[in-house]
Amino acid sequence: MKQIFLIIALLFMGISGIAQVVTSDPALPTADSGVTITFHADQGTGGLKDYTGDVYAHTGVITNASTDGGDWMHVIADWGVNVDAAKMTRVSDNTYELQISPDILTYYGVDETETVLQMAFVFRSGEQVGGSYLEGKAEGGENIFVDVYEAGLTAVISTPDDGVLFSPGETVDVEGQGQQSTSLELFLNGNSVATSALQELNHTFSAPSSGSHELVLVATADGETDADTVNFYIKEPVVNEALPAGLNKGVNIIDDNTATFVLQAPEKSYVYIIGDFNDWEPRPEAQMKKDGEMFWLTVADLQPNTEYAYQYYIDGDVKVADPYTNKVLDPWNDKYIPEDIYPNLKPYPKANGAEGIISVFSTTPDVYQWKTSDFTPPASEDLVIYELLIRDFTANQDIKTVTDTLDYLQRLGVNAIELMPFNEFEGNDSWGYNPSFYFATDKAYGTLNDYKEFVDECHARGIAVIMDMVLNHSYSQSAFAQMYLDGGKPASNNPWYNRDHNMENTAAQWGYDFNHESPYTRELVDSINSFWMSELRVDGFRFDFTKGFTNKTYGPSSWASEYDASRIQILTRMAGEIWSQNPDAFVIFEHLADNSEEKVLANNGILLWGNMNHPFSEAIMGYHEDSKSDFSWASYNLRGWNNPNVLAYMESHDEERVMYRALNYGNAAAGYQVSELENACMRVGMASVFLMSIPGPKMIWQFGELGYDISIDEGGRLGQKPPKWDYLENYARESLWEFYANIINLKVNQSVFRTADYEMDVANSVKRISLNGEEVDVRLVGNFGLTNSGKAPFFSRTGWWYNHFQGDSINVTDPNMVVTLRPGEFAFFTSKKLEGFKNVTSSGPEIFEHTSDIEIFPNPVDDELNILSERTTDIGNIFVYDLSGRVVFERKAGGQTTFNLEGLASGLYLLEIRMKDERSSWQKFIKK
Repeated sequence: MKQIFLIIALLFMGISGIAQVVTSDPALPTADSGVTITFHADQGTGGLKDYTGDVYAHTGVITNASTDGGDWMHVIADWGVNVDAAKMTRVSDNTYELQISPDILTYYGVDETETVLQMAFVFRSGEQVGGSYLEGKAEGGENIFVDVYEAGLTAVISTPDDGVLFSPGETVDVEGQGQQSTSLELFLNGNSVATSALQELNHTFSAPSSGSHELVLVATADGETDADTVNFYIKEPVVNEALPAGLNKGVNIIDDNTATFVLQAPEKSYVYIIGDFNDWEPRPEAQMKKDGEMFWLTVADLQPNTEYAYQYYIDGDVKVADPYTNKVLDPWNDKYIPEDIYPNLKPYPKANGAEGIISVFSTTPDVYQWKTSDFTPPASEDLVIYELLIRDFTANQDIKTVTDTLDYLQRLGVNAIELMPFNEFEGNDSWGYNPSFYFATDKAYGTLNDYKEFVDECHARGIAVIMDMVLNHSYSQSAFAQMYLDGGKPASNNPWYNRDHNMENTAAQWGYDFNHESPYTRELVDSINSFWMSELRVDGFRFDFTKGFTNKTYGPSSWASEYDASRIQILTRMAGEIWSQNPDAFVIFEHLADNSEEKVLANNGILLWGNMNHPFSEAIMGYHEDSKSDFSWASYNLRGWNNPNVLAYMESHDEERVMYRALNYGNAAAGYQVSELENACMRVGMASVFLMSIPGPKMIWQFGELGYDISIDEGGRLGQKPPKWDYLENYARESLWEFYANIINLKVNQSVFRTADYEMDVANSVKRISLNGEEVDVRLVGNFGLTNSGKAPFFSRTGWWYNHFQGDSINVTDPNMVVTLRPGEFAFFTSKKLEGFKNVTSSGPEIFEHTSDIEIFPNPVDDELNILSERTTDIGNIFVYDLSGRVVFERKAGGQTTFNLEGLASGLYLLEIRMKDERSSWQKFIKK
């Protein structure tokens, strides 16, 4: 039983190197005894090396009740909670001890019916340093595990590890322990080579000249025995042979039965490929040939329609998945992926001795048949991007369901979808900004062909697909990092990463920092971008935190916003390489640097994120002092750019939701509260019209068009948020959706929104935008204040103008006339009628003198609605509109002032009282 538990634990955990980080006394602890854990802070990741404060163990156990080897049970305290029972005792510099007493069961509070398999540890600083805890983990950032044994006779070979490689003649040190044994005997290839009458055995010998070998330790007591087995292998001489022409890094399919593997590994001496096709053993035939810094090997006798898992075993030191793989298997997270999201997922080959993340290939992959081949992306200045997190957009949390929802986005009118990062990231539950494998789609959202179908269906609907790409950093599961680690961070000779962050501001440090000045990183970046444009046919990229694409040193309080010529060169080179392959590709940066640098990038054709969350939030909430609600920075003209390349947005994944702020912090004045849902929706709708009316590309965060009001921090900033399709059942939110759909339709299809002849007066509570086009002019005025106020739209000519969202018209005799607006109201005037005119979603501005003498009551109304006016005889017709602009009730007044609305459903409606002179008065009412 002990051996079964141990094998399971080892298969689930990548624990090579842990002995250097932690030791236990006794070496073979049992659950009913105490144990001393010694932690060496300068080993493993070295995150607590030379730390002088208090150190605590975050610790629990793996038991037979755990769902897998990562399911900690009976954790002593929540993360970050300091308790005396988990406080480490410093015994010397970088060395700490933890007494687990009186025994493991009691210390952890484990019921005796449970079997403890392992103790689990992460060591941390007692206080946060730079906003986070310092951590001590095993090499590669893995958790630390110490095996717990059942009481009884037990034999364990602690050194060497199973599967280790030795050079011919190299010294092999064997360490073994016997629990409750009276003698130990060590066998090499079946021959006895050492014995011990103690409970420890140490033996040294020279490695044989070649072959595979077996060590067996036998423990004996009272005529009973127990044995432990370790296999080791002899490294063969490296064969130097030229890499065949035309091969790419990663797997190259030669035919149905043959594949050639290529790995770039500068400064490495030898590499074995181990996998399903050779029983995961570093046999002589598994050693890769060497051509400079390239290692390669052709594997034959493969079977078609079969998936093979494999890893690279480098210098007898580290095992990594292929960094260029298109699919990985994860021993810790794959089992949580539902069958309907990823059908027939290959089981992790734990029985064969695989450990950690492994790569997968087939000589006969399932080829997707593309249906749309003639897609032309929209012009960049016409872009209306919908940013989307697959995890939180649908209840099913998969890309297939997003594909099924494209009709909704098509109706909304967006012409591009930006998917938050979906290349393989660490874990299953993430925003995706912790990438691990850059050439694989994350299985948590579906298969590669599911993603291809999504792109195909988007293109069929005229929608471009933009891929959010993270090339500033990656974390410990990246094979590019794992191949060259030293002390828990990239080694100084890592070809792709900086050893240390150039950003001294810890808030601007994530994972391991790519060295974008390295030719290896440049080549990697280009290959990643090329792969996705070819394999998935994406139409461009949004690059995360491009300010990090530099090695220039920035201080502890800096966000690296200052002008950086070296960074500009790095970024424009990358963009140029993308355009050399696809001249129409969108290149979008989350840069948010000084305008002097963004201007250079924009003038080179790059789109720059324009974060307008703060001013739009302030405007919607009704706060305007010190011009805090000024929208001007969304204008490329006001920034002095040559091209309309400000990709402005009032929400992205990274900001608090404007509707949440409106409902929770909205301002109020006598008789008016921003925080009322109907008012908040009207104000957000008005904001959407202002945003879209500023020339240049725009972006919407998912469900922003429905007024998503769940805080970004609910359940943790990165935590899952519920999709809110039920918003569509609310009349106020449906009205907001109509605002978005209407203005998006205009922006995408009307050339006036591309004009360079425009003015913005948007610093105060009443805001104005003027657009002058070749075919039509637009005048937009809106009251973001809390009281009635007016502003002149400055009409470009006299004559009839059309209030688009009200469905009304006005004969302008004075171009400087003032439009009076109630709080939260706006007027969108066009010099000719545009598509969507009379899509009524607003009660409109007070622009007619006669409106003040018309009242309706009661409001809300049950059935009978009354109209009170001194000009009753002047009323011609009344029309009732629902929020989609559809006429649902129409009557010729003929002197009548009471109307029965019994047949109308409950909700918000707009009443047009049309006078005999064709002028109209508008009123809102609620039907109970």
